[in-house]
Amino acid sequence: MPYPPSPPNLGATFTATLRHDTYPAIDPASNKPGCGGKSVLITGAGKGLGRSIAISYARAGASHIAMTARSLLEAESVCAEVVEAAICAGEYKPQVLPLVMDVCDPGSIDITASTIGDVWGRLDILINNAAYLAPFVPMADGDEVDWWRTWEVNVRGVYCVTKALLPLMLQGGEKTVINLTSTGALALTPGASAYQPSKLAVMRLSEYLMVDYIDQVSQSTTVLIALKSVRSFEPSGAAQLFRSPCFGTNEPSPANARSYCQG
Repeated sequence: MPYPPSPPNLGATFTATLRHDTYPAIDPASNKPGCGGKSVLITGAGKGLGRSIAISYARAGASHIAMTARSLLEAESVCAEVVEAAICAGEYKPQVLPLVMDVCDPGSIDITASTIGDVWGRLDILINNAAYLAPFVPMADGDEVDWWRTWEVNVRGVYCVTKALLPLMLQGGEKTVINLTSTGALALTPGASAYQPSKLAVMRLSEYLMVDYIDQVSQSTTVLIALKSVRSFEPSGAAQLFRSPCFGTNEPSPANARSYCQG
């Protein structure tokens, strides 16, 4: 008998129309005032989905955009694109802040939080995008260190980054935390015993953030991402994607997903 007895519901029919690209209702360049005056931090922003999100917030008018990556070169590589995107969208040039941060290193997280506090004095929106995807293999064939690293980055990393930045966010502003997950959180794919449960845990973690700070946090949101290929992802809609979480089609394969998951 196959398992599970019935296929998991991945939410593919949650909306009548499936979208595969940016459409007018969520285009940040055509929805004003957008994110004017907002400060945002995106983890794992040096490439892939994180890069696209940073560019979209620039097009939406965010005035302060911080981007973290594991190397300064990687973080800085997005800055010019972010500024250009804002100008092309008719927005003011944003203050960009490239930062080195490893979500598994509490020291680098604390430095990031302190830097944003010292330089900006505020943070409206935190986007926990950095993630890790171990190879999909049966449990007995997998590497336990790689398996656990998935949880260290995807769950502990989200917890530590959020914990470090919450005091600053609670001082004022929009107080919005967005945690990126995957339709894999709802799936049961052979060999995915590390990645998919870790993304399910992030969804639950987001709910606890709302429970703990119900009177202080505007919203704690998880976004289920399903992409055919990261290379085909159009950055123009990323900032508004969070208002329409049924984006995309199939979960990426481990091969092409690594390009956006590591950060």
